Amino acid sequence: MEFIKLESGKTVNNLEIEAFKNKVDSSRFIYIMAGVHGDEIEGVHCLKEIFSWLKNEVEIDLPLVVIPIVNIDGVNAGTRVNANGVDLNRNLPTQSWEGDFEEAKYNPGVAPLSEPENQYLDKLFKEYPPAFILSIHSWKPIVNYNGDCKDVAQLLARHNKYPIADDIGYPTPGSLGTYGSVDLAAPVLTFECPTIDTGITVEEVWQENEAGFKEMITSGILKRFL
Repeated sequence: MEFIKLESGKTVNNLEIEAFKNKVDSSRFIYIMAGVHGDEIEGVHCLKEIFSWLKNEVEIDLPLVVIPIVNIDGVNAGTRVNANGVDLNRNLPTQSWEGDFEEAKYNPGVAPLSEPENQYLDKLFKEYPPAFILSIHSWKPIVNYNGDCKDVAQLLARHNKYPIADDIGYPTPGSLGTYGSVDLAAPVLTFECPTIDTGITVEEVWQENEAGFKEMITSGILKRFL
């Protein structure tokens, strides 16, 4: 499948944020992204494998936008937060956004969309409106769904046996899950991989999720969102 590179964004440290779109025309798009939190390398690796497969091995009639790494500064530093110390998954302009925080890793920034990474993400959403968003993270294995996409979560869980939930278990004001599903009317799957500190390798994380991701993309289950 052929992808075209979209206009890039910039991080706090002026590094390039790449995004790619395939040549399937649509008024709404399926988004796949990773690296919102820079220390979650497992998700970054999974999307690297997905994107390689999409580019080299398959032709899919789905309008796709792929953002391989959102928080490049965080990936380079090995930190959850960006170079301003902001959690990008608490910085989106939801009605529930809060400026108060107790732990530095949840710093939401001085205002919604204060961070260049999220400004770029929101710009993409306006130019290429999302119909469904898959954001790949790592924490403890769980498939968290916001909006009407429980069936997609169940499909993935059949392969990896991860639990599914419509609530991650703690408040996430300013998160993509809320912003996408409520403000943009685009269901969001926040896919949490296991982390390498549990003794698993990034390649093993990919191997236990490869079949599920590929079925999700090829089965036609995502077409109902368009």
